Amino acid sequence: MEPEPKPHNRPQTYGVPTRFPSGGTRKNKIVTAEEAVSLILDGDTVAFGGFAGVGVCEEIALALEERFLATGKPQNLTLLFAVATGPGDETNKGLNHLAHEGLLGRIIGGHWALAPRLQRLAVENRVCAYNLPLGVISHLYRNIASKKPGMFSRVGLGTFVDPRRGGGRLNAKTTADLVRLLEIEGEEYLFYRTLPVNVAVVRGTTADTLGNLTMEKEALSLESLSLATAARNSGGLVIAQVERVAEAGSLNCRQVKIPGILVDCVVVARPENHWQTLIEPYNPAFSGETKIPLASLPPMALDIRKIIARRAAFELKPNCVVNLGIGMPEGVASVAREENVLDFLTLTAEPGVIGGVPAGGLNFGAGVNAFAIIDQPYQFDFYNGGGIDVAFLGMAQVDRLGNVNVSRFGKKLAGAGGFINISQNAGKVVFMGTFTAGGLTCRIENSRLAIEKEGRTSKFLDEVEQITFSGPYGAKSGRKILYITERCVFQLGEEGLELTEIAPGVDLQKDILDLLPFRPVMRRPPRLMDERIFGPGLVGLKEELLGITLEHRIIYDGENNILFANLAGYAVKSAEDIDAVKTAIENLLAPLGKKVYAVGNYDQFTIDPDLIVAWSEMQQYLADRYFARVSRFTTSAFLRLKLGKALEERGVAPHIYESPEEAMRFLLKDRGSA
Repeated sequence: MEPEPKPHNRPQTYGVPTRFPSGGTRKNKIVTAEEAVSLILDGDTVAFGGFAGVGVCEEIALALEERFLATGKPQNLTLLFAVATGPGDETNKGLNHLAHEGLLGRIIGGHWALAPRLQRLAVENRVCAYNLPLGVISHLYRNIASKKPGMFSRVGLGTFVDPRRGGGRLNAKTTADLVRLLEIEGEEYLFYRTLPVNVAVVRGTTADTLGNLTMEKEALSLESLSLATAARNSGGLVIAQVERVAEAGSLNCRQVKIPGILVDCVVVARPENHWQTLIEPYNPAFSGETKIPLASLPPMALDIRKIIARRAAFELKPNCVVNLGIGMPEGVASVAREENVLDFLTLTAEPGVIGGVPAGGLNFGAGVNAFAIIDQPYQFDFYNGGGIDVAFLGMAQVDRLGNVNVSRFGKKLAGAGGFINISQNAGKVVFMGTFTAGGLTCRIENSRLAIEKEGRTSKFLDEVEQITFSGPYGAKSGRKILYITERCVFQLGEEGLELTEIAPGVDLQKDILDLLPFRPVMRRPPRLMDERIFGPGLVGLKEELLGITLEHRIIYDGENNILFANLAGYAVKSAEDIDAVKTAIENLLAPLGKKVYAVGNYDQFTIDPDLIVAWSEMQQYLADRYFARVSRFTTSAFLRLKLGKALEERGVAPHIYESPEEAMRFLLKDRGSA
């Protein structure tokens, strides 16, 4: 039977448990790890802080495991976490310590990937288990603290968390509903139930003897304050693991992150159990004590990971706020640093890092040179409200409808983490991953991609195993949603995946279509991915990022009735680029009600050869409706030849000159000295 959450009314004096197994009372809150975990009772809901390899409460988790193995107590706990801490393998670290049948009766978690022993308990049906979005769990702590019955959110609609798709339940043993579908004023919402937190395990750097906690050497503050408040207001217990102890009242009140009124037990960890991350004893750049010269970081090697990251980086815009997921998306930060555009972006990570460069691997969640580190629930307030301009996320499985699975694959349970919150609410979403997995090898030569050996597993399926991102739900939002691989790019539309780009050197039929179990939408032949992505040098991302907008490129001089179109350096890579120019000019000229003279600067203008005809058709459309006379200039003889010929074939007078003076002389011919 699934355990029911229970409130506890432990006898307390100013937050301090009055009696320990050894007898007597405490004048301060400093206890051993063994004494702290002895206060955990059968059936308790125990919530652990931490994020992947960051901020691990190792001393407490180890002591709890040792007590259970020695005494068989406590039993039937509910383990609650936003992100499971652990090394990602079988090493007995982090929440792997608690993966014992009998110790745990139920697990409710956001991200499971780094605690594989916990995964097995859920997948093998040995405990009741749920996977909820990370951001939802972070916010639930606040609602528990204020004794709300639950929280309403759109996050999770259309995914496996939606009750119509399982409600986040992970196995047959799990039957109770934690998520309900409700309608409010004609709109669908998910209602997530709260439950009492009987024990909260949090972490700080320094505690005074009254339990006030600071976090000066921690990489993250996470949801620690919300979690401690949730336990305190549930009548529960708060255990804090720290590195050192200070005299009561000696801490700077502005540095106290968790006040002592919330803390019951302070455990001073052994140094080996209080590393800043699982692979870093202490990095002062993670805690903001120092900043590091980013130029010292090595560039990525030119491989398929870098190709994907480069193509994704072209989706950046000046001053945009960015979220980077774990794994493949981490490469976008490396490319942005290499291309010297980090100053024009704000990178963020879901546990609260804003600015600087997010760290990767088991340091993921931390960051260097951050502008600010805020509590995780507030970061998700920002994310859920649409604060992210573009999110770069991984993709393990994708299907014809654009559904993405990153959370579960057979017996492997990664969990959704913050993926659902971020992918549903970011202004633009870029999913990144190789086309196949497990042995894929490619050769990059002369700015072309050659596939030497396919991976054993296709990432593109007719139907994903679990929906972590709902393609149909995402398509309704009207946002730009891309799926970028090393060999092609898809965009999400109302009909599902549309193939829009292909890498130079790749065979459309053999390397893409023959490997797909479905036929993607193709409204036109896919255009070539930018060849610079496959070259050894910089791709010119800074120039692309700081390029002049169309609104500033196209100017109308009313006094002389001349339209100036500065297309210098403008790149036409798609039909959308052509439509953008047409719309910008039409919006400017249509209200005038008369034809104008126009001159275009085509210096360093580039256009996909397959789009020259479409560009010429657009020029003919504008000339017929809005232009009395048109002239153009460019120093490129090739462009004058190719574009001029295409314009002539469309019946449009080319008039493409080598200099602006020649173009203006032609434009003003027979008009005097206007």
